[in-house]
Amino acid sequence: MAKLMSRVRDLIAQLHKKDDGAELIEMAIVLPLLLLLIMGMVDFGFLFQRYLVLTNAAVEGARVASLPGYTNADVTARVTSYATNGGVLGPVNAVTVPVTLPGPWPGSQVTVTHVYTYQYVGPIASLFGSGTAPGSVTITSRATMRNQVAGAPAP
Repeated sequence: MAKLMSRVRDLIAQLHKKDDGAELIEMAIVLPLLLLLIMGMVDFGFLFQRYLVLTNAAVEGARVASLPGYTNADVTARVTSYATNGGVLGPVNAVTVPVTLPGPWPGSQVTVTHVYTYQYVGPIASLFGSGTAPGSVTITSRATMRNQVAGAPAP
């Protein structure tokens, strides 16, 4: 019995001295977390890029809306064109151009609001969505500019 216990102690001591495969186990634990973090950063990068393009599209729409002679259809077309050229694919959910305040004189303002639903790329990021559909987030961009009036005719 003493010889068996001695042999067991020797085996346990050998196992404690060997650390073969420890790196493999550590990698198996850390790699999924690292990939999750990297994919989350990539997905957030895509979301932020869409947000910047849509904000600039709203500014372009407000610029067109502030000029005399343009209609709401022109504004919607400009916002949609800018967003599409910026790489934002998919339908424009809403572009609203409210009627300007009491008249088209300098000082009255026009506001263009653009709403877009972004679908997450990765399956993990979709768990944190807050949009109308699972795995999505709603991006709303708004721009306000003062109306511009046509210059006085030259004498």
